[in-house]
Amino acid sequence: MFDNLSEKLDKALHVLKGHGQITEINVAETTKEIRRALLDADVNFKIAKEFTNRVKEKAIGENVLRTLQPGQLMVKIVKDELAELMGGDAEGVDLSGNPTVILMSGLQGSGKTTFSGKLANYLKRKKSKNPLLVACDVYRPAAIDQLHVVGEQIGVPVYSDKENQDPVKLAQAGVAFAKANGHNVVIVDTAGRLAVDQQMMDEIANIRKAISPQEVLFVVDAMTGQDAVNTAKAFNDVLDFDGVVLTKLDGDTRGGAAISIKSVVDKPIKFIGTGEKMDAVDVFHPARMADRILGMGDVVSLVERAQEQFDEEQARKIQKKIAKNQFGFDDFLSQIHQIKKMGSMKDLIGMIPGAGKALKGLDVDDDAFKHIEAIIYSMTPDERTNPSLLDARRKKRIAAGSGTSVQEVNQLLKQFDQMSKMMKMMQGGRGKQMMQMMQNMRP
Repeated sequence: MFDNLSEKLDKALHVLKGHGQITEINVAETTKEIRRALLDADVNFKIAKEFTNRVKEKAIGENVLRTLQPGQLMVKIVKDELAELMGGDAEGVDLSGNPTVILMSGLQGSGKTTFSGKLANYLKRKKSKNPLLVACDVYRPAAIDQLHVVGEQIGVPVYSDKENQDPVKLAQAGVAFAKANGHNVVIVDTAGRLAVDQQMMDEIANIRKAISPQEVLFVVDAMTGQDAVNTAKAFNDVLDFDGVVLTKLDGDTRGGAAISIKSVVDKPIKFIGTGEKMDAVDVFHPARMADRILGMGDVVSLVERAQEQFDEEQARKIQKKIAKNQFGFDDFLSQIHQIKKMGSMKDLIGMIPGAGKALKGLDVDDDAFKHIEAIIYSMTPDERTNPSLLDARRKKRIAAGSGTSVQEVNQLLKQFDQMSKMMKMMQGGRGKQMMQMMQNMRP
C-alpha cells in the first residue's frame, strides 16, 4: 500500500541528504517536492499546502542535533506531521452498552457487508465478544444471503427477516433478538446506494434514532481517493458518524483518502481493511502508518501479528526437538501455517523496515509457500520425520507427486538443512537470550 507515495516522499527527502545544515533554501526545495508527492497521491490541495507549511515552519525553527543529519531530522518532522494529520492516536470502538450496537453506513460497493463480518470476527476473536449480525439491506438482490454466507464463514449468527421490508423495524427486531439470546454486540448492516441520495440518508438517520447505537461507522473504499473524502463529508453532515473504516487499503498505492479524510470530517479512521480474508482487518494506528509510508516499516504490528499466532506449548516442543536434532518437515509445515495466518506476504514484508524499498518491483505471491507445501505433502510420514531417508529414488517420486522438479526438492532440502543448523545455533548463548526476550514481549 502507498507504494507510489512512499517512493516520491523518499525522493523528496533525499534532497536534504548530504547537506550539513537546514536552510530556508533546501527546506523550500524539499517541501515543494513533498507537496507534489501528496498531490500525486490525490491529497486535497489545501491540506497538502497546510501540511508542507507546517513542516517548513518546524524544520526552519529546529536546531539540528549533533547526532542527526538534516535529512534525518526532516524525516522525523514529516513522520510526526503525517501521524498527526491522520489522527494522532489510534481509536478503537466504543464497546459500552448491553448490548453494544454498531451501525454500519456507506455507499454500495464500499465493502460494507464484508467489513461487517470482519468486524464481527475481530470482536469475537480478539475481544471475546458474542456478536450478532443484522441484515437490514432490503433492496440489493441477495444482500441478506451474502451476510448469511459471511456469518457462516466466521461462525457468527445472522438475524434476518425477508418478509419484513422496513429497515427500521428490522434493526429494532435484531437488537431485541440479541438481548433475548445473550449477544453482547450487534452489528447492523444497512443498505447502500450507488450515489448519495436523500432517501438513503433519511433511512439511516431513522435507524440510528430507533436503535441508539454506541458507534456509527462509515465504510468507504480507499481506492476512490478524493471521492471517498467527499462522500465521507456528505454522510457526516447528516449522520455525524463516530469513525471511518477504509476498505481495500491493500490495493491503494496512492493513499490520498487515508491522509485527507481526518482533516475534512474531523473523525478518526478506526479500522482498515487489508485483504480479502475475514481476518484481514486492523485497528488504524496513524503513527505506524506514517512509519510505513516513509519506508520505516511497522515492527510493532508485525510482532503483534506474530504473537496472535504464537503457541507457547508448541514452541517449547519445537525447542526440545531442535536440541535433540529431531526437527522435521511436519514441524516446518506447522511454522509455515502460522506465518500464513499472519496475513498476506506483501503486507508482512511492508512491515519490515527497508524491505519494501529493497524488494521494489518484486511480485510477492501469497502462494509463495504452495510448492514447498506440495513437496512436503508428497513425502511419507517417515520421510518427513527423518529427511536423511531421502535418496535419489525417493526424491524423484516426491518431485513427480508434487508437480515439481528434483532440483526444487534438493533446493528445499538444502534450505531446510541450513535452517535447522541456524535454529540449533540459536539454542545456546545469545540466541537463547533473544528467544527469551521475544517471549517476554508477550502482553
